[in-house]
Amino acid sequence: MLYRLTPSKGSVRNRKRVGRGPGSGSGKTCGRGHNGQWSRSGGGVKAGFEGGQMPLQRRLPKRGFTNIFRTEYTVVNLRDLDRVQDVDVIDPDLMVKLRLARKGMPVKILAEGDLARAVTVRAHKISAAAASKIEKAGGKVEII
Repeated sequence: MLYRLTPSKGSVRNRKRVGRGPGSGSGKTCGRGHNGQWSRSGGGVKAGFEGGQMPLQRRLPKRGFTNIFRTEYTVVNLRDLDRVQDVDVIDPDLMVKLRLARKGMPVKILAEGDLARAVTVRAHKISAAAASKIEKAGGKVEII
């Protein structure tokens, strides 16, 4: 079926070949005229340029900062861990294998959903609510 697909009528046209001599109709100046910034290569203005006036992004005050010491966690919820069967210990390596967490990132367990059976959960960070739900189900929490 895909071989029957064709571009809609009028959506495709041949590329305009410029600078190929006067016989082509687009020779010499290639349709750019004679003088001015638009006739030159690289001509035009960059985004945000306001004709020499102080641009808006420089007139507004700066706000906030980027914390370079911030730790990004992969979030895994209890409802995702509840789907894991026949395993007594759930650690970050298993979560990566099951595609619940990203490789190389620390894992944080959150309390969304419930855990139906007792398992040992090993993670880099666990919320208080998640820890209480795991222990309520008879499981154990280990911070690594």
